[in-house]
Amino acid sequence: MGMGWKNSFGTGVLDDVITSGIEGAWTPNPTQWDHDYFDVLLNYDWELTKSPAGAHQWTPTAASNARMAPKAGDPNGKQALMMTTADIALKTDPEYLKISQRFHKDHKAFEEAFSRAWYKLTHRDMGPKDRYLGPEVPKEELLWQDPIPKVSYHLSDGDIESLKNMILNSGLTVSQLVTTAWASASTYRGSDKRGGANGGRLRLEPQRSWKVNNPDELNRVLNILEGIQKDFSGTISMADLIVLGGVTAVEEAARKAGYSVKVPFTQGRGDASQEQTDIESFGYLEPLADGFRNYIQTDLDIAAEDLLIDRANLLTLSVPEMTVLLGGLRVLGANYDGSRHGVFTETIGSLTNDFFINVLDLSITWKAANTEEKEFIGRNRKTGAMTFSRN
Repeated sequence: MGMGWKNSFGTGVLDDVITSGIEGAWTPNPTQWDHDYFDVLLNYDWELTKSPAGAHQWTPTAASNARMAPKAGDPNGKQALMMTTADIALKTDPEYLKISQRFHKDHKAFEEAFSRAWYKLTHRDMGPKDRYLGPEVPKEELLWQDPIPKVSYHLSDGDIESLKNMILNSGLTVSQLVTTAWASASTYRGSDKRGGANGGRLRLEPQRSWKVNNPDELNRVLNILEGIQKDFSGTISMADLIVLGGVTAVEEAARKAGYSVKVPFTQGRGDASQEQTDIESFGYLEPLADGFRNYIQTDLDIAAEDLLIDRANLLTLSVPEMTVLLGGLRVLGANYDGSRHGVFTETIGSLTNDFFINVLDLSITWKAANTEEKEFIGRNRKTGAMTFSRN
């Protein structure tokens, strides 16, 4: 365990070690940090050969009079250099060749680029820089770290209640507020700590234009929330205001259903700027599907239930949390296009358990509407009359 696999060939190590099939060294000094990689790649001619294991690889031509690399098991022995087809592409592809030539000419630029790329590779899953610990955290904050400014305000209980009243009197519906808060928070990925409500990037590109967020409707909601932010006597970030809007909406939806519920609100989210947002990089967070909003791209050949579980997993939700959020968002009217698919209630905007009552009703029998099984029809078990036609 932890020691690789047993190799009974020869000595089992060094020159006799079992590899992937690619055999040899890329540079004459394979244990030394130097500029030799681009030097030998660009200055030698290479021909396609096979390794002792039969794998395709490239070695310098005889006319190249290439330097040799030391043998693993014999400090006095020498062996030919080798390259993979991926390496050769850095020389034969015109665009990659330009990059290779630049790094070959300027080794300091290569070292700088490599150190930054390595730092990104080994830290990308840690999220924003303020999560890093220790004395060696770089002072520079990079765009791929999704920087978010710190807030300097503190909202009192009175401020929060005042903002809740402004939100309730704004004309925004429970569905609009819940949908906007979900759109902001649901981009979070537990895998690399990216996305989420902090930063308020819902109001920025590319997130503001994602189809799943209904851009026209989203812009109307954001414009009203920005008005509330402007009219508020104190200070609040849009990131916090969007979340507070969702909190207010859930409390109001519970009140409509006959219950008094106090939803906790934690403040402190900052607003990122467009300049602090890498549009291309952040674009990869756009969901292919969001079962909580009953959204899926039409050209996907993946089971919707698998995508729902994948989304819940990225959000680090437990099974009960996933279930209650799905049922709650349905009755609150949070479907991405405002459709009634899967809503199962006549009182949209009230936080009832109607979704679960109807989906588990034994008087209703469900059957797939087509062979793709992406939509099911619910019919009265006795009369056969259609009761629901929902995803």
